[in-house]
Amino acid sequence: MEAATEFRHVSVLLKECLEGLNIRPDGIYVDGTLGGAGHSGEIVKRLDSGRLIGIDQDEDAIQAATKRLEPWKGQVTVVRSNYEATKHVLEQLQIPAVNGILLDLGVSSYQLDTPERGFSYMADAPLDMRMDNRMEQTAKDIVNGYSENELFRMIRDYGEDSFAKNIAKHIVKERTSRPIETTGQLVAIIQAAIPAKVRFAGGHPAKKTFQAIRIELNRELAVLEGSIGDMIDCLAPGGRLCIITFHSLEDRIVKNAFRQAENPCTCPPNFPVCVCGKKPKGKVITRKPILPSEKEQEENSRARSAKLRIFEKM
Repeated sequence: MEAATEFRHVSVLLKECLEGLNIRPDGIYVDGTLGGAGHSGEIVKRLDSGRLIGIDQDEDAIQAATKRLEPWKGQVTVVRSNYEATKHVLEQLQIPAVNGILLDLGVSSYQLDTPERGFSYMADAPLDMRMDNRMEQTAKDIVNGYSENELFRMIRDYGEDSFAKNIAKHIVKERTSRPIETTGQLVAIIQAAIPAKVRFAGGHPAKKTFQAIRIELNRELAVLEGSIGDMIDCLAPGGRLCIITFHSLEDRIVKNAFRQAENPCTCPPNFPVCVCGKKPKGKVITRKPILPSEKEQEENSRARSAKLRIFEKM
């Protein structure tokens, strides 16, 4: 596929991730969101007898990453799957534990810049938004099939848009006359639902709704929430889990999961000793998230909302 050869994604917080993973030349590392192998390409350069496992659900990413990592193919295993299956992937490869796992959440530059993928509100294309094109459901199914209340909940919770109720109402009204099939149609509906004076005040008016639909369709928050504990369990002692998030909903999940893994005790504060028996799995390395430098934010606008949090297994 020609598109795969053009897969590009500027690796956010690259130096900080490489430092955070604390790479050992003989270690085993997992990149759970392989993409175009920007981070992975740098990880594998730092290995000698070590090994890299790259996981991604996007077919184009798999092709592009395989090509980019060709010089190290003896040390690299690329698997097409969702990172929520990391534990299963490692079991299949008979790897009992790894020294580091990296997740770079969100949408890649390639996915946004390829109009036919339907992620972008900047070009008119079919409403798709699937990160894995083996999925049957698309964004079009959500926009045309969800009830007004379901659309409102989704846009309010996942898009954090204060005009969620009006946007949902406009979507439902519009689709009674004809199906909403393209990103251009949806953008026009969203713009009509937002008062003119605030339409472009906080960036593109469709940004939050598109984010909400993408999160819902790809189960992004549910996958993240259900995976962090498993990933910590997959680490060897001293191994690290590094997660880059791009919005507050993801960051909150990571922060809370790391805090819970560090201090899982459920005993009341006034108990003199712990009786619940829940033991810490490790420690949070980042009390506050690591943010991109001003230079990186200037060079890559998509890095501006990035936050990196790191957990180390005991």
